[in-house]
Amino acid sequence: MDPGFTAEQDGIRRTLRELLHKRCGPEELRAALNTPRGHDPALWTALAEQLGLPGLALPETYGGVGCPVTDLALAAEETGRALAPTPLLATSVLAAPLILALGTDAQRADLLPPISDGTLTAALAVPAPALAIALGLTGPRDDDWSGGGRAGGIQARRVQGVWRLYGEAAQVLDGHSAGALVVAAHTGGFVRSRTLLFVVAGDAVGLVRTRQTALDATRPQARVQLRDVRADLLGSEEEEAAAAVPQALTHAGDFAAAFLACEAVGAADRALERTVEYLGRREQFGRAIGSFQAVQHRLADVYVQVQAARSAAYYAAWATGGQGGQGGPADRGGIDRHRERVGGLALAQALEALRRAAAEGIQLHGGIGFTWEHEAHLFFKRAAGDELLFGPVHRLRAHAAEEARLFERTEVSV
Repeated sequence: MDPGFTAEQDGIRRTLRELLHKRCGPEELRAALNTPRGHDPALWTALAEQLGLPGLALPETYGGVGCPVTDLALAAEETGRALAPTPLLATSVLAAPLILALGTDAQRADLLPPISDGTLTAALAVPAPALAIALGLTGPRDDDWSGGGRAGGIQARRVQGVWRLYGEAAQVLDGHSAGALVVAAHTGGFVRSRTLLFVVAGDAVGLVRTRQTALDATRPQARVQLRDVRADLLGSEEEEAAAAVPQALTHAGDFAAAFLACEAVGAADRALERTVEYLGRREQFGRAIGSFQAVQHRLADVYVQVQAARSAAYYAAWATGGQGGQGGPADRGGIDRHRERVGGLALAQALEALRRAAAEGIQLHGGIGFTWEHEAHLFFKRAAGDELLFGPVHRLRAHAAEEARLFERTEVSV
């Protein structure tokens, strides 16, 4: 692994930070959260037109920039610093890689170009609370995680050659505003139980979407109800698609974990930075609070934890990008079955660092830090919200240990 950044990566990070500083300050952030979409469409358009961020890791064939997925993960550090409420995670990290990996040529040509230029947003819909399981982050998938005939799942059946979906999914990131949905649905009954992915248009007949109240308002969520909705199978053949879905979801989970880890590191760094700034201004007993040794020790502990999480996040981004950022699946439209899986561990470490930085920030700000309106709470909610959606931390670590067979017993013959 080369820990240095290329000139292109430095340019992306610098330009993105400048843009978010101008367009996504605290006032703009809170205003965007109160809109029906939960994000600022003008900011999303600017990110697409000036940086090509939605299509940064998509091939140039489909209107993307053609950068390695590593670049998109590293850019996430800047969106995390600003807690930018954009559909980037739902569209470019969760949905687009699945379309690229599993879609037919016609589906890619139809969906990926508008995703690349920011005119189409997408979302991944799985029954709650199975998102972390579907992505392979917190445990092995069973055959019926997408429904299995039980209430609360999503079922698919073919009627006269046309696929129809019914059921519901909750906690769908940006599901209320996405122009297209990638829906995980169960089919085949008990005998041929399987999960397939389908594409559903945002204006499909029978599709009902309602925005939900979420702990972290910077990640808008929705309840999606499918009432006999027409859908297109993601892929050409049912058998081929069913065999490819688990590996595609696993890779999407690894990339999402690396992306989220970089975002959490950026948020933790900004939370620590704001706390240090405040402690340098606030005086008590005739001197700045930050000059007290006990306070400095606490800040030093947070700093070390954030830097350790940053190293883990960068390594996860590098590993997910194809061991060096070249030849990843986003570059060639395939799936690498031999990629090192470290995203879950990096995400666990980054979420712990963010939670620690936010909690210390709230406490060290004193009385003002405990007011619900203070910006420090947004960072704390981001840590807690991501852990609820993609964790918790102990399960991320436990699953990583199981995957590595860390605690597997071995028999020793005498």
